[in-house]
Amino acid sequence: MGRTVRRQVIGIGWLAVCFSLLLSLLLPLPQALAQGSGSSSLPLLTAEMLQQRLSTLDQRDGKPTINLRQVAIDLRADSDLRDRFYRLVQNRLQSGSRPIGLDLSYSLVLGELDLTKLGLRAPLYGDALVSLLDAETQAQLSRDRKRLNQLNQLSRSLLIQEKGTAQQIYLVRGPLVFVQTHFTGNVVGADIFFLDRLLFQGTQFDQSLSLPGARFGQNVNLTGARFSQEVNLRNSIFFKGARLDQSYFAGAATFQGTEFRGDANFSQSTFVKEVNFSRVQWLDNADFAQTVWKEPVSFFKGSFEKALFFTQSRIEAPLSMRQVRFSEPINFRNAALLAQADFGDAAFQGRAYINVSGMDFNPDQARILGNPGQIGRVLSVPSLSGNETLLRNLVRNFRRLEQISDAYRVEYTAERLRLRELRQRLLGVNVNTASRLKLVQIGFTEAQAQAIANRRQTHALLSASDLLDIEGVDLAAYVKVRDRILTRRSLSPLGRVQICLRWLWLDGLVVLSRYGTGVGLIIGIGLMALAWFAVLFWFVDRYRRRLPTPIVPPLEQTFWIGGSSLACAGFGLSMVLRSADYPAATLTWLAVLMVPLPLACIARILQKGRFHDLMAESYFREDGSMRQLRLLIARLPVMPLFPFFRDRFTPILQDRRWSWLNYYDFSLNNWFKFGFNDIRLRDQDVPGLVTALVWYQWGLGLMYVALLLWTFSRTIPGLNLLLYF
Repeated sequence: MGRTVRRQVIGIGWLAVCFSLLLSLLLPLPQALAQGSGSSSLPLLTAEMLQQRLSTLDQRDGKPTINLRQVAIDLRADSDLRDRFYRLVQNRLQSGSRPIGLDLSYSLVLGELDLTKLGLRAPLYGDALVSLLDAETQAQLSRDRKRLNQLNQLSRSLLIQEKGTAQQIYLVRGPLVFVQTHFTGNVVGADIFFLDRLLFQGTQFDQSLSLPGARFGQNVNLTGARFSQEVNLRNSIFFKGARLDQSYFAGAATFQGTEFRGDANFSQSTFVKEVNFSRVQWLDNADFAQTVWKEPVSFFKGSFEKALFFTQSRIEAPLSMRQVRFSEPINFRNAALLAQADFGDAAFQGRAYINVSGMDFNPDQARILGNPGQIGRVLSVPSLSGNETLLRNLVRNFRRLEQISDAYRVEYTAERLRLRELRQRLLGVNVNTASRLKLVQIGFTEAQAQAIANRRQTHALLSASDLLDIEGVDLAAYVKVRDRILTRRSLSPLGRVQICLRWLWLDGLVVLSRYGTGVGLIIGIGLMALAWFAVLFWFVDRYRRRLPTPIVPPLEQTFWIGGSSLACAGFGLSMVLRSADYPAATLTWLAVLMVPLPLACIARILQKGRFHDLMAESYFREDGSMRQLRLLIARLPVMPLFPFFRDRFTPILQDRRWSWLNYYDFSLNNWFKFGFNDIRLRDQDVPGLVTALVWYQWGLGLMYVALLLWTFSRTIPGLNLLLYF
């Protein structure tokens, strides 16, 4: 009987054990045990332990520090330690003239942590704290005092708050070190001045972090922090560097109105919810390299004084850069843009541009928005290799948005890079075959040239970027020589001629019309050519000889033609200088096309002299049957032979003070292919060199009109529709 009872008791015990194990699996763990790894083994901070650690301070970086590392601190509302903790820690932090730090590294904080209860309350008036602050912080404290005082007066006048609930400013003098600290509750504090550094490296926040209006006087380090809920740093100021790299933002983050006066590093961070960076001032570099954005982010009305980096970032939700002011480059190199990026009404000043080299962009699922005529100008890639697909996708993007000028601007960028690539193929040094002396001459050091020579003995370089795989060749050396080297095999003589002709053709299109995008440039070129050839024709026609009977123009007419041509050419030159990306190259092209051959013809005419009939009559005839504005594209510059047509053409008048205008009209007919009078060269008793000069201008004018119409078709919306639809 006793044995039976014993068996029953043992069975009941086993059932109780199994039942307790089942409950432990089904029911949630206690909060203190359910936190991060190792948290359950931390000793619970008691009042006696707190008194002991407050009485014996550690020295960290030369500063006395309260050591509350590797403990569990219960600050929940029902905790007996909460009020005592704030009172004792605050008294110890504010005691003495030297600032005292607080170290909660590797600890577990249960409940809400209110940092204002650890700070020194700063009065809204007086200079009692001047000795603790530097000049910059004093100025900011004065501004904050004025702002809070105005808010308090406004709130009381509107009966928003009672008399005793005025906002305050708090000072935390010493450093706060929270390395891998685990906060289970909210971390709050408004309008706090942190005079020393904050170290939150690897910290985990289970609830929100709310420090609106905070002032961080020294560096702030939140590297590797994990934010499970909202982050609120609205209207804060970071006087020094701020590191939030490798962090995880699982909740919404608000930095609206914040000011970063030092480097702001958010690299390798992940943003799961919406992020608000609107009206933020970035006075130094802003680094968002290798970041991931899952939800929309807004930089509305922000200001970037230095560079902005989105290198290798992944943007999966809309990115708003509306009304942002950029002063330095924006780097999207190798980024993945999977949603909309809006640069509407953004201001790009100084050297600001957007580097999109290697960016993963598909116009079928993403878009780049911006002001028409502006956004296409600021998109930039350093080389054509590896970016051809990207540039085509950007063209498709702007065509779908009906921003035709931006699409053509991107095409112009692509052709300019292609021109550089052709020049490099003609003049570049092949690193696979060049001697070490040649490698040194183009910019490599002796050691780098030797390393390249050793490498190519075993493996030929397939691309210029392969140089970075060679030991001793760094990025600075590669950037220095990348435009002067190539790795392709040498061209044959015929291939070199073909490349040269293609380069000349493309260079003419780029230099003379910005590849069909520069209306002001092409019109300025036309005005300069019009004035130049008008003067040449006037000189050939009016200055015949001095002996035996002078045939020369009157001095008054010389002043008129000279002054008018200088004015017309000067106006055209100003348009060229304003519109051309390469003004020196543009003027060189014009000089080569319009100066040598015409001057050679005139010099030969003066050398030979003119001895023919009709010496006293002008070489030019006008159709006197009608006067009207005519399009003369199909008109030839020489008068027809048919007798009835010859009767219609009469010599232009030379005894009028305005007769010099006829030469502008003839040059206008030949160059722009329209004019007021149909003026042509006579077909009898004309020196062959004069005829050659006229035909030469007519041929150049034919090519110019083709280039002009092509440029108009790419820049005027109506002509675009005729061309592409």
